[in-house]
Amino acid sequence: MKEASTTLHERLVAARPSLTAAEQRITAVLLHDPAAAAQLTISALAERAGTSEATVARAARSLGFSGYPELRLALAAAGATSAPTAELTLSGDVERGDSLATAVEKLVAAETTALRSTLAQLDLTALAAAVAAVSTAPRVNVYGVGVSGLVAQDLWHKLMRIGRNCQVFDDVHLALTSAALLGPGDVVVAVSHSGEVIDVLEPVRLSKAGGATVVAITSQPKSSLARLADQVLQSAARTEQLLPGAMAGRASQLLVTDALFVGVAQTDFDGALRAMRATTAALDGRRRKERR
Repeated sequence: MKEASTTLHERLVAARPSLTAAEQRITAVLLHDPAAAAQLTISALAERAGTSEATVARAARSLGFSGYPELRLALAAAGATSAPTAELTLSGDVERGDSLATAVEKLVAAETTALRSTLAQLDLTALAAAVAAVSTAPRVNVYGVGVSGLVAQDLWHKLMRIGRNCQVFDDVHLALTSAALLGPGDVVVAVSHSGEVIDVLEPVRLSKAGGATVVAITSQPKSSLARLADQVLQSAARTEQLLPGAMAGRASQLLVTDALFVGVAQTDFDGALRAMRATTAALDGRRRKERR
């Protein structure tokens, strides 16, 4: 039952960014050694985390359990099958003395965890609703800046390749201009890990005021962006502070946008295939010239 252990580990990791400081200390104790934590009474866990029994109970509920007894049972099951601590720490930040092989292995571990976490928490009902909205929208605008802007560009490229009327904006002035022209039936896909980036929130608010449907791709389901959205597609939260975490965060966003793209393509599979063949054929001549 290694899968059950991994699922609990990912669940705890994914939840940490939305927890209070005291709840994060509790989660850190649980992640360090699930088997040992399972042996702790609620009082002992509270003491070890430097908090109160009430906070432990609240943390258990925040993690999706009915209370500490249920969480404790899950910890016991995870602890019985969990990998050694040395393996779990492999997904930490890249250190100055790491070999290239170790750095790459950490990156793979971080991205694998992020993808599994994203799959586990992705709301398929919200995804289906987002697919339906994008599939029938006369216009689709995609907003994102920075690293999220790269993900937004990728989604725009894919949707454009299958013939969707889609535009992408990473400049707030252009984004606001485009948002002012959207109305009922149009769709905005906003990509932001934090869900608090002003350059994304402003055009989203404007498009929402005009009646457009908003799809948010964010790791923070309680963020300002999520509250504005009609549909929230949750990506995995960043769990590291340096290279692996940033790249894993992008990988999780790409998984969500790819899922959205595939869903849209499936609504008109034959039409999507024709469009892909046509756009590929348009570039064939350029490829042949490059090979000469």
